[in-house]
Amino acid sequence: MPVVTLPDGSRKSFDHPVSVREVAQSIGPGLAKAALAGRVDGRLVDTSRVIDRDVDLAIVTDRDPEGLEIIRHSSAHLLAQAVKELFPGAQVTIGPVIEDGFYYDFAYDRPFTPEDLAAIEKRMQDLAKAALPVRREVWDRDQAIRWFREHGEAYKAEIIADLPEDEEISIYRQGDFLDLCRGPHVPDTGRIRAVRLTKVAGAYWRGDARNAQLQRIYGTAWRNKKELKEYLHRLEEAEKRDHRKLGKRLDLFHFQEEAPGMVFWHPRGYEVYRQVEGYMRTKLREYAYHEVLTPMLLDRSLWERSGHWEKFAEEMFTTHLDEHDYAIKPMNCPGHVQIFNQGLKSYRDLPLRIAEFGLVHRNEPSGTLHGLMRARRFVQDDAHVFCTESQIQQEVAGLIDLTFEVYRDFGFDDVELAFSTRPERRVGEDALWDRAEAALEACLEEKGLDYRLQPGEGAFYGPKIEFTLHDCLGRGWQCGTIQLDFSMPLRLGAHYVGEDNDKHVPVMIHRAVLGSLERFIGILIEHYAGALPVWLAPVQAVVLDITDRQRNYAEQVAGVLRKRGLRVETDLRNEKIGFKIRQHTLARVPYLLIVGDREMEQGAVAVRTRTGEDLGSLALDAFADRLAEEARTRRA
Repeated sequence: MPVVTLPDGSRKSFDHPVSVREVAQSIGPGLAKAALAGRVDGRLVDTSRVIDRDVDLAIVTDRDPEGLEIIRHSSAHLLAQAVKELFPGAQVTIGPVIEDGFYYDFAYDRPFTPEDLAAIEKRMQDLAKAALPVRREVWDRDQAIRWFREHGEAYKAEIIADLPEDEEISIYRQGDFLDLCRGPHVPDTGRIRAVRLTKVAGAYWRGDARNAQLQRIYGTAWRNKKELKEYLHRLEEAEKRDHRKLGKRLDLFHFQEEAPGMVFWHPRGYEVYRQVEGYMRTKLREYAYHEVLTPMLLDRSLWERSGHWEKFAEEMFTTHLDEHDYAIKPMNCPGHVQIFNQGLKSYRDLPLRIAEFGLVHRNEPSGTLHGLMRARRFVQDDAHVFCTESQIQQEVAGLIDLTFEVYRDFGFDDVELAFSTRPERRVGEDALWDRAEAALEACLEEKGLDYRLQPGEGAFYGPKIEFTLHDCLGRGWQCGTIQLDFSMPLRLGAHYVGEDNDKHVPVMIHRAVLGSLERFIGILIEHYAGALPVWLAPVQAVVLDITDRQRNYAEQVAGVLRKRGLRVETDLRNEKIGFKIRQHTLARVPYLLIVGDREMEQGAVAVRTRTGEDLGSLALDAFADRLAEEARTRRA
């Protein structure tokens, strides 16, 4: 006679085993109709799961975050079913949920075409309308392997053979289609109401380039057609804002095959880079950091002692010189400890804040490279704070304030925090991790900040606070981190002399605000659609003459503004003024200064903004003051 305890604390007793669906029905027919799954003692299960003991139960609907994930997971199975029905020779492999959607990898003897994608999507919609029941079955391992092999599904058979011996083999059936999955899934395909396939890409079996190449079909699924329409609109906007396209159109940077994953900055792009870097330098001075520069190449023995070799060896570019193995640094931490170790440090020297615009290289897989967003060569706004344990809260509080200030100045006010705790693969004793996690959590609580807990997502050397900023399309970008490290200073021999005259190991706080400068600039370009705020714009104003008579005056105007420290160009080409205005508007220049005979006589400029607003004629000094003030205040 199971007793089911609901989230509100109420209880329901049954005189026989009941399914999750039946419990929902006992609460109300509306809930039974909306139920997608159940959370039994914290574990997600299908609505068909039978309850035969006392449990805590929550009914999951599409209003719950887990509900949308279940819809997307089931949509991946629907995709696989549609592909198998239209292309029987295709083999299904793996199909997980991803952010905003799902994908499924297929082995097929020819590339899928856009026409194929349209046909597959149409078949998915037909299968959804059919409201096919989705049923879970438990099979014997050998039976499952045999069935999938006999039906030409070698990849599925391999997955099952590699599963742990004690793992239950669950098979989901919808119509004539069967698939291996842990679940849970929607009760029937009719619950999938808003799905769209988005693209086809290449992939490797199990992500290994040495394995067979597969085709990955991406899709998105939402609770209803309205949400799907809104998402597709955001995708369209994101496509327009793609930093790679804007980088080329605005002449900011480029990539080429001879340096994969490494950016070539053009003059205008490098000006943006310098403005971002220069701004961060002002914050370093404000928060009392010492800027340093460390070597690109360090001996393997140092990376082994720090723990990075074990964790990151495959991502390092290495070389052999004078019978030694070296690695090009993928991060800056060990080098900063070496600077701390020079000279005897006292507790009076702490906290010591060391910062570096550190050039690093990481051997990212070629398939993951994505313009500025994911590169092999990039610069981190990296810093490390060496302090005593009693100084942790004060230092972390300052780092949190710094991070929020920076994001606000760049125009990002929607920032989400996450607290990530110890991963399975880590260095350091559990007692150290206990102290580190407690200290970081206390900092968050003391500042009254909301945060999401991410168990097991910490760095291998310590827990961390992650900052995710949201752009104008609502997309999240994880940029800043504050990581507390009790282990690396100990491993690398760092110490200071305390008030008791004994040696003590300092606490090391790793922090980045922007993360990678390249990636952050990519985010800025997409957030502003290339129309960067005046203080960041590579060219803040361009002076346009109407005829050759104003040439000298146009150059004088540019000279006056440049002396004020403003970034100004002239366009004195023998072109119609309308053509020049259009060209510089498309180049996202904030201000267009048009000079004709009247402006020349009055010592003025006719001001037009990149949005098309006509500000009329302004005295040159008045405009110079306006532009300088706008740049100084960093108005977005």
